[in-house]
Amino acid sequence: MQLELLLPVVNGLTASVFVVDADRQILLINDAGRALFGDELVGVDLVQAIRNPRCLKAIAKVLEGRKKTQTVITLQNPVRTTYQVTVTRLGPRILTGDEDEPRAVISLENISHIFEAEQMRSEFVANVSHELRSPLTALNGFIETLKGAAKDDDLARERFLDIMEQEARRMNRLIGDLLSLSKVEADAHIRPEEQVDLTPLIKQVITVLEPLAKRENVKLRLIIADDIETTVLGDHDQLQQVFVNLVENAIKYGGMGGLITIAISSKDKTAGIRSQALQIDIIDQGAGIKAEHIPRLTERFYRVDKGRSREKGGTGLGLAIVKHILARHRGRLQVTSEINKGSTFTVFLPR
Repeated sequence: MQLELLLPVVNGLTASVFVVDADRQILLINDAGRALFGDELVGVDLVQAIRNPRCLKAIAKVLEGRKKTQTVITLQNPVRTTYQVTVTRLGPRILTGDEDEPRAVISLENISHIFEAEQMRSEFVANVSHELRSPLTALNGFIETLKGAAKDDDLARERFLDIMEQEARRMNRLIGDLLSLSKVEADAHIRPEEQVDLTPLIKQVITVLEPLAKRENVKLRLIIADDIETTVLGDHDQLQQVFVNLVENAIKYGGMGGLITIAISSKDKTAGIRSQALQIDIIDQGAGIKAEHIPRLTERFYRVDKGRSREKGGTGLGLAIVKHILARHRGRLQVTSEINKGSTFTVFLPR
């Protein structure tokens, strides 16, 4: 069997495939391998393409007699990428008819997405465990104190019970946000088809958050551009959750300026959205957000100020939920901010 007869087969694979002789000289490379490692490789030592000791060791084992072996390697080409390497021995006759010299086929399958998903899962579990453990530790400590030293201390009992109630509510919010995030992710590929008018929806959000705004000494102002249609295709409850999260955040973290403005306008061919879109700006006059934090705001459990966020009852999941909901609605979130001048969280939703 000639080498060129293998090309139609290996060129149809997305994995990079090499065939090497007993000296590790490359006899064949498929299109995926050429695209990744370069064109001028046939006839050279494989080490010129893959300088990884684990990969070379796996190849050596197969050339010495093992039928098949696998390993995982990470290469920088040009970005850091993780591959599963499978090395299989080819009988001497298979390629050339040569009775003496073995050959090996090496395939490299990109499994970076698997590693990234596993890392995200591990980080997520660790974050959830930490976020739940903190209030649980506090609750256990206060319960132990109330059963012991503070058992007959009325003032201490009232104070501790207030703190325990706050910690229990914090856990409840976290579990609620986790369930919301899970549901949003499960529905991510289902395009919502309900007609939702954002004007009454946002007015309802303002009504719901008015007591919080009064406690924080903040005024909420709604501005709607003249003669615009504010109906979109969407999931009413999820869109309400988006604006509750954004306006509530503005009140809690940007409300020291005394005014939160929610402005609805219409934009044509907004960046990232092809068709006419609605633009909803939530504008505060607070302390602002440093530029280095903005790209990470929608990461799960990311907080600009961890202490203040926990003090305000934040779970670190609100903006992650917003991002996923908007992705399902083919919309997007844009954040602009200037220190000591405030922040604007802008939602774009296609009509």
